[in-house]
Amino acid sequence: MKRLRPSRGGGANRGAAAAPSERERGWGPASMKKANATLLVVLAVWLACIETAGLQTAPKRIISLIPALTEMVYAIGAGTELIAVGSFDEYPPQVASLPRVGGLLDPDLERILSLKPDLVLVYGTQTDLRLQLERAGIQQFPYKHGDLASVMATIRALGARLGRGEAAERVAADIENRLSAIRSRVSGRARPKALLVFGRDALSLRGIFASGGVGFLHDMLETAGADNVFADVTRESVQVTSELVLQRAPEAIVELRHGMKPDQLDAERSVWSALASVPAVRTGRIHILTDSSLPIPGPRAAQATELMARALHPEAFEGRPVKRPDP
Repeated sequence: MKRLRPSRGGGANRGAAAAPSERERGWGPASMKKANATLLVVLAVWLACIETAGLQTAPKRIISLIPALTEMVYAIGAGTELIAVGSFDEYPPQVASLPRVGGLLDPDLERILSLKPDLVLVYGTQTDLRLQLERAGIQQFPYKHGDLASVMATIRALGARLGRGEAAERVAADIENRLSAIRSRVSGRARPKALLVFGRDALSLRGIFASGGVGFLHDMLETAGADNVFADVTRESVQVTSELVLQRAPEAIVELRHGMKPDQLDAERSVWSALASVPAVRTGRIHILTDSSLPIPGPRAAQATELMARALHPEAFEGRPVKRPDP
């Protein structure tokens, strides 16, 4: 079966030891806030052109290679139009019955073409795949991850492309309202200096990858009521050593470990005891979060942010259950 080789543009963290998983690669390269603002302006202009000129019609056979966009498609009510998804899609549960067509590094072009889609949701860095789809006359929706605000911008842009603009606006506005409520709830409380880890070798302090000072995860952490210890690093991810953790001295450590079993948590948390002088270790503020919403920059972003906020400021949410979107 024919598979495309990864393009130069898609090789994030090439050559780095213990690189993050493909889910983490989906967060994309580092980007500055100014570049994100420019992207939103370009998106707005592009959508206006589509809506006024009527150049595109709503697709009926959609393939998504991106877990975040798959979730968005379902959230805005277009899930029945999905005919295949990527290898790493897990949510909502309905995706379990759909064919798989590869992912960021191994898109299965032959399978994609055989399904005769009229729109494919692709990573912007999948240069080779995009060229092949263009040659085949298949429309694309290119995706490039940015900051937390870009989640809502992407939902709105996707909704316009799929003819679901009103539904997309409702979803995006609900996320914005919930994020605002989280900010209000943690406002005025002491903000710990926090290390946000999204990758680490099992049972060791090697291969640590943490959030830098820009991007989706950084924005979530700041919204949840903490100050990122790597806020000064203008990249989305930082490869961290034990020495660097000691130097930055976080007062809280938040780890995203989707899929980890409950009986593994204590052992993984105890690994940090090797850095006993770190304030977060000394006070026991080590939070390992396993919810599947956490690494995905999609419509569950507010839920994921609230889970972080609850870990950092549990007293602010006493007696209030987590609101989870319908699958």
